[in-house]
Order: sequence, then structure tokens, then C-alpha cells
Amino acid sequence: MLSIRLNEFLENKINSYSKEHNKTKSDIVKEALMLYFKIKEQENKKSAYELGKELFGKYSSNRGDLSTTYKQKLKQKLNEKYSANW
Repeated sequence: MLSIRLNEFLENKINSYSKEHNKTKSDIVKEALMLYFKIKEQENKKSAYELGKELFGKYSSNRGDLSTTYKQKLKQKLNEKYSANW
């Protein structure tokens, strides 16, 4: 059981909505609370991007060409590694 005090504006809104939609005031408040909690749950769920956005770019090399030149860089590193042993 719960009792709440509403300001005049909210009380009038609930009363008029109750009459228009043929619902009890209790049902309107219950629906409003369920909607409120559903919205709050969705706000607390974070997407994969939101979970990792602080880490993106944290260990950046500040080189924007790495995704396009990785084969050349790998070939160069392997040549350096194996030519040093010969």
C-alpha cells in the first residue's frame, strides 16, 4: 500500500485521464511506474560501444595508415628479423 501527495496539476491530469480512458487512478499510477522503471532499466544498459569507448584509441600509435599498410610493415619486420640472423 502506498499513499502519495500530488500537486494540483498532477491530480487534475490523473483525474481527467482516468475519466477519458475509463481507468482507475491506481491503474494509471501503476502503468506510469512500470513505464518509468522500464525506461530506467534501458538507460542503465550500455551498448558494446558505450562499454568500450573509454578504451578506444587509448593505446593509439597516432598513425592512421596502419590498417592499409600492415602487410608492408609485417614484411619489413620479418625481413629485418631474418636478415639479422644471416
